[in-house]
Amino acid sequence: MTDKPWADMTADERRAWRLDQWRNPPIPFASAQAEADYKARVDRTVAASELRTPDRVPVHINAGWWPADWAGLTPYEAMSDPARSAQAWVDFNLEFPSDSIVSPLMYTAPGAMFEAIDYKLYSWPGHGVAKEASYQYNEKEWMLADEYDHLISDPSDYLLRSYLPRTVGALAGFAGFSSIFDYTELPFVAGQVGAWGSPEMVEGLQKMADAARLSADWAGATFPKLGELMAQGFPNFYGGATKAPFDILGDTLRGTREVVLDLYRRPEKVLAACDRLVQVAIDWVLRRPGTLPTPVVFMPLHKGADGFMSDEQFRKFYWPSLRAVLLGLIEEGCIPFLFAEGRYGSRLEAIMDVPKGRTMWLFDQTDMTEAKKTIGQVACIEGNVPLSLIHAGTPEETTEYSRNLIDSAGEGGGFILNIGAVADSGKTENLRAMLEAAEKYGRY
Repeated sequence: MTDKPWADMTADERRAWRLDQWRNPPIPFASAQAEADYKARVDRTVAASELRTPDRVPVHINAGWWPADWAGLTPYEAMSDPARSAQAWVDFNLEFPSDSIVSPLMYTAPGAMFEAIDYKLYSWPGHGVAKEASYQYNEKEWMLADEYDHLISDPSDYLLRSYLPRTVGALAGFAGFSSIFDYTELPFVAGQVGAWGSPEMVEGLQKMADAARLSADWAGATFPKLGELMAQGFPNFYGGATKAPFDILGDTLRGTREVVLDLYRRPEKVLAACDRLVQVAIDWVLRRPGTLPTPVVFMPLHKGADGFMSDEQFRKFYWPSLRAVLLGLIEEGCIPFLFAEGRYGSRLEAIMDVPKGRTMWLFDQTDMTEAKKTIGQVACIEGNVPLSLIHAGTPEETTEYSRNLIDSAGEGGGFILNIGAVADSGKTENLRAMLEAAEKYGRY
């Protein structure tokens, strides 16, 4: 690989470096065969992402709580017993081998950790929803309309001193802080430091310390098990995550109702906020400690689906800032992986304006034949075995659907077979049928 400084590398050189890190992790594999399997799985996915023809159609499993359900654990138990949940995910991956690890990281963080910090944005199993249910967002106007200017001028300051004290109880003390810039001039430091001694802040810091211990226990049980799966020949898929600027604004800042009204009441503020959040979304991935374990960056798309806004609004409010994030990540050698939740039928031509072979799109309810004719000409497409089929169909129906998908969307490469929506459970015989279809019918 090149010895150039990162700043002197081209986007392709950065990408090549990240791909090499993904393909050749510094781990002891269980066997020579496991190492060969690992590299073959990475190569298969990379070839599809670059619109090249792999040895066969890659297959991934878009699973949520399914490994827990398969092991007889409720979501509550999965978030309460790190050792058992980690082993459940290992066993599921070994029983249903695909081309990337079905990861527990988005599902098994301890519920007690969220309780410790008084996290208000979501309810989770046993805390606001049933122990058998998944976590749920608590829709609310968490960011007020008159706070747009603060967000636009300084997003980090806004989050620290306005938004987080409102949404995370343990951080309520930050509402009494002055600007962090006070540390740059000696006369102002004492006032800033003093706020750290408020009873609210002291109590909050203790809660954060308690939560950190819970997080460390979870990580200690979970990450070694992920290492075991890698050693057995299974690569991680995405190495980081971020969001579309409009979704950052509309999901957990303004809320759905308010952001829709903002499109009409204060459109210029929405556009300015989305523009301001472009670099925030890029930095969300790249400024984390350490190196990304894989170059793939997960991006769940929430409010750009058909029916949420008009095509004209999509092209004005949603797509430009999202595209800017994609270009920024690609420039840094990353592979944006966009989960187009819902239906994207009317958006397919608009989203074609991306560099060829540099993005991946997982589609839920979108017509994959149309996706292949449009965005599939410039990007890898993935999906979209229906969740209803996984739950209520037969193995024969699942095989037939998967085979038709491979025929229509897999021609010439650039396709990954997957479930279209997150599966928290399902018929295991149908999952096996999907995996076997890729092996039997996905050969080039």
